[in-house]
Amino acid sequence: MSNQEPSAEFEPQITARLLVTCADRPGIVNAISNFLYSHGANITTLDQHSTDPTGGTYFSRIEFQLPHSDLPAPVLERSFQRAVGDDYEMQWKFSYASKTKKTAIFVSKYDHALLELLWRWSRGELPTEITMVVSNHPDLEEAADRFGLPFHHVPVDAENKQEAEAEMLQLLEGKADLIVLARYMQILTGDFVDRYQHQIINIHHSFLPAFVGAAPYRKAKRRGVKLIGATAHYVTEELDGGPIIEQDVIRVSHRESVDDLKALGATVERNVVARAVKWHLEDRIIVHGNRTVVFV
Repeated sequence: MSNQEPSAEFEPQITARLLVTCADRPGIVNAISNFLYSHGANITTLDQHSTDPTGGTYFSRIEFQLPHSDLPAPVLERSFQRAVGDDYEMQWKFSYASKTKKTAIFVSKYDHALLELLWRWSRGELPTEITMVVSNHPDLEEAADRFGLPFHHVPVDAENKQEAEAEMLQLLEGKADLIVLARYMQILTGDFVDRYQHQIINIHHSFLPAFVGAAPYRKAKRRGVKLIGATAHYVTEELDGGPIIEQDVIRVSHRESVDDLKALGATVERNVVARAVKWHLEDRIIVHGNRTVVFV
């Protein structure tokens, strides 16, 4: 099943985006704008942030249209590096909406995050090509089938983890620009994560940094919290310690059981992971150290 056609307001054949990080100083916006203007671009969105007006770090996301660009994309990018990037010592990235990102979803047995992503994708709300669903259990094969997606059952245990990850990497080759851990209850090794740096999003059923690791709702109940939440973050070697993309909470009381907390939390998890995935696909996230700047 493919997602629907984009809306009339969105023209992927000519829409491009530029993410920029550099030391803040006067003239950055002018230099970028003049460069894009000189090559036939029309800026439609410009978001920016500086950590400090004096000596801070500058971040920017620029979306623009290229109906009359005088250069092909690779030449345009090399020209930008020479004309702007070198002068301002920028870290920058161009992306093009016409080059649809490919997404693989990893799951275990819980289906709520998976189904939320598949439902939004089927409605055209997530600009991606979902290429596969991968699971360490067979339970959700039918869910993937309903959306016409390949399902790969790759069992994982302590004895076969290296072989299982090698199999998954082979499945992903050329078919994943983004991996979403939609309640995938396995810890990926550092070698696996290194292959997809800042390209793996996990939904953690806790408002991090509280209650990291397993059974956070049971821990929350024991602690008597009045708010529970969920956190979407990029995966790093540190368990549940990667750059946070999005979080949300819901109020609870002493009346809710652990099962009640899980049910309430599932709704928060679904929405948080969907927002994080959408923002990644739309190039709205800049990772800086172990933090993110998210332009929404």
